[in-house]
This record gives sequence, structure tokens and C-alpha cells, in this order.
Amino acid sequence: KKYCLTRRIKLNMVNNFLNKTVLVTGHTGFKGSWLTSWLKLLGAKIIGISLDPPTSTSHFFSARIANDIDDFRIDIRDRENLIQKIVSSKPDFVFHLAAQPIVKKSYIDPLETWDTNVIGTINVLEALRSLRNQCTAVIITSDKCYDNVEWEWGYRENDALGGPDPYSASKGAAEIAIRSYYKSYFKDPNNGIKIASARAGNVIGGGDWAESRIVPDCIKAWTNKEIVSLRNPLSTRPWQHVLEPLGGYLTLASELCNNDNLHGESFNFGPPAHQNHSVISLVEEMAKHWPLVKWDIPEEVNKAFYESGLLKLNCDKALHLLQWQAVLNFADTVRLTAEWYMNFYDNSENIGKITDSQIIKYQNLLLKHK
Repeated sequence: KKYCLTRRIKLNMVNNFLNKTVLVTGHTGFKGSWLTSWLKLLGAKIIGISLDPPTSTSHFFSARIANDIDDFRIDIRDRENLIQKIVSSKPDFVFHLAAQPIVKKSYIDPLETWDTNVIGTINVLEALRSLRNQCTAVIITSDKCYDNVEWEWGYRENDALGGPDPYSASKGAAEIAIRSYYKSYFKDPNNGIKIASARAGNVIGGGDWAESRIVPDCIKAWTNKEIVSLRNPLSTRPWQHVLEPLGGYLTLASELCNNDNLHGESFNFGPPAHQNHSVISLVEEMAKHWPLVKWDIPEEVNKAFYESGLLKLNCDKALHLLQWQAVLNFADTVRLTAEWYMNFYDNSENIGKITDSQIIKYQNLLLKHK
């Protein structure tokens, strides 16, 4: 019975987006561009709302993801234009990923971080409140929304929110805003709007060139035959391939659409707790797939910005209610990431096909996984 339930949920995830209007905020970013690629393969009619890609080299442009979607440049802080576009689009599904995602940048410009991550999220919620059609929305925050005291067991969805740095605090505040809107405006599912929040982070995969992230730092250094410097080599994170949480978001949206019991809930999406690995372990695994790599560990590290040393998530809720769990081990996660970049630097014109092939392979693996 459990296998049949799991199979049904996964097939629904694959089938429920065909010919549906799906609006994605942040579709030009790393996770958003992969989600948009996956939704295109699922046959969705996609409306993207975002700023330009945050880096000059981007997955969005390299993989030509703008093809066959409605691609709009709207700042989620621009409430009037955002609401007008979302309401006029009449989406069946909304995935809200647009954010300021860099911890270091949150220290440099906390106002932009709070404005984007909190007020931007509230603007999306206001747009949902203005809709007159049925819509299912998954609002993505971060695993860093928790008040991380670096304990050994994974954080559950009902643990305390917040954090010492502006980024973490803004994501905790966004979760509070989501909960407030659910209780104040959306609690009755008969109003046609269903929402849930999703918490994941520390994703890796091809097409990420953001600053102050370990895989992009390695790729940018190694392609130029330079040495990468590891700031926090012993810090551990729940590393996962970008397709893992995206599969969780798609599964959540698919099930939320038909299950009122999921309305207003929050879900963690991450690898098993024992799959936490240190930064140095990640680099060593990447080095198996990349020629002539070098790195160093500075004797003294500039600790101008706080970064937690340990973070774990408990994903039992997603397993129990959504039958979702990560299906890639650490070695496969790193291999897929390295293979994407190797293909990009070998023939960037073909990278859209590489993206699609990795999605299809992952989706097939997901369907076979019990």
C-alpha cells in the first residue's frame, strides 16, 4: 500500500502540471531556472517574473530557458506591477523563489535583503489575496530560517525561527508573514487559494556562478588554473543537488492542490541527516571529477561575517505526508554537478540539452525509487 501511495504521488507530480499556467518568481536565478526547465518538460505554460540573472554567466541565458515561456522583468518590491501581472495571469500554480540569497551580501546591504525577502514575499501574498481564480502557491524560504544554535539533531518545521545574520532573520520573518497571511486571509480553503512554505538550502548543481558559494568558487578558480581558498573547511552542510528540493516543491504543489490538510503547512526538503558533509569533503569529492585542481586553507580567516558551522534538517514530515525523500547520495550529487560544468566548458551551446537530460534522468530515478 505504501509503495502504491508513493507511486501515485510521484505520478501526480509528473502529470499535474500539463497545460497548467505556472507562475515562477525568480526564474532567472539558479534554482528558479532549473525549476522552469523542469516545468517546461512537464508541459506547463510558464510565466516568469524576475530581475535579470544575478551573474554575467548564467544558467538562464546559457540554457536558453527564456524560449517558450512568458518572460517578464519585474522587481518583486514593485507591488503595483507585481500584483497586476500575477492577477492578470490567472495562474493555477505559483512558485515564489525570488530573493536576495547571499548571506555575505545581507551584511553589506541589510535593507535590500529585508526589503526583498520580507516585503517582496508580502507583495506576492497580497497578489494571491487579489486573485479571483483558484491557485496553489508554494513559497520558498530557506533552511536558514531557523534560529540555528548548531545542535546535532535536525530542525523540525515547528522549531524556533530567526537567526543572527540579516539573511537568516529575513527568512524567518518571511515565514512569520506567510503564517500570518494564511491565518488571516487564506485559512478557509474554499476561498480558492492554498499556500505552503518550503525550506531548503545548500543546493549545488550546474549553472551556479554566485559569489561566496563553495562550488562556484571552485569552478571559477579551477577553470583559470588558480587555487581556491577555503574559508570554513570544517563547516558542515546538508548538501543536495538542486533537483532534489525542486522535486519536493513540485510534489508539495501537486499534493497541496488536492489535499486541504496540507494547506498552511511548512516543509523541510533536504538529504538524510547523516549525509551532512564538510566543505573540505565536498571539495575533495569535486576534485575527483576535475583535472589539476588546487586549494588551500588559510591559517587565519577573516571572520567579518558570522557563518554557522553546523546545520541539519529533519525531513520526516515530507517523508510522512508527501512520500518525499532525497534519492541521490553524496557522490552522485557531486558527480552530476561536475559533469554539468565540464559539459558547459566543453560546449556551452549544448548546455540546454545537458540540463534537460539531467532532469529526465533524475525524474526517472525518482519514479523508480520506492
